[in-house]
Amino acid sequence: MESPKEQSSYTVEQLVAVNPFNPEILPDLENYVNEQVTSQTYSLDANLCLLRLYQFEPERMNTHVVARILIKALMAMPSPDFSLCLFLIPERVQMEEQFKSLIVLSHYLETGRFQQFWDEAAKNRHILETVPGFEQAIQAYATHLLSLSYQKLPRSVLAEAVNMDGASLDKFIEHQLKNSGWIVEKENGSIVLPQNEFNHPELKKNTSENVPLEHIARIFPILG
Repeated sequence: MESPKEQSSYTVEQLVAVNPFNPEILPDLENYVNEQVTSQTYSLDANLCLLRLYQFEPERMNTHVVARILIKALMAMPSPDFSLCLFLIPERVQMEEQFKSLIVLSHYLETGRFQQFWDEAAKNRHILETVPGFEQAIQAYATHLLSLSYQKLPRSVLAEAVNMDGASLDKFIEHQLKNSGWIVEKENGSIVLPQNEFNHPELKKNTSENVPLEHIARIFPILG
């Protein structure tokens, strides 16, 4: 185990790699969470390491830091980071009101229920506003999910998903037109999304997987 002076020469990522189970790095990891918030960066490995250390040192758990970790994990969707982090948080802590709200928000995002998500987020603005960039990250996730589900998107569906309307929605769409290949139809304002393997699936015939007729014939007596 290195002395505090020796530890100070390491970056946080190096501390995690060298001493992932050393409780003495707890303050460094907590400070790093706050640094991620202010600099709008993200390190899942460091955050998971901190949550694991809290399991061994429950009396030192800082619930404000844990909440920030979960919010940053929500912002990383569609990656499963939120579930990974939640698994390391004791159930008694999860039952606190702020964490129950974050779990509900996660469920709404996972199921694409954006109207319910934004309604719930508005009720918990005092928690979410502590992490800059949260709204923009969720809007990016929403557009990602819509691009997997739609070939042509009504403006009203987009407005609900990203929680925008009016001039702010126009600006958002304009940005996507320039950077993401969106097209707006002049007739009705619907948005045509770029093709991908999910919104334009193609059926492919794989002749190598054909089942011989004699094999199928053997099944008939069993079914009878």
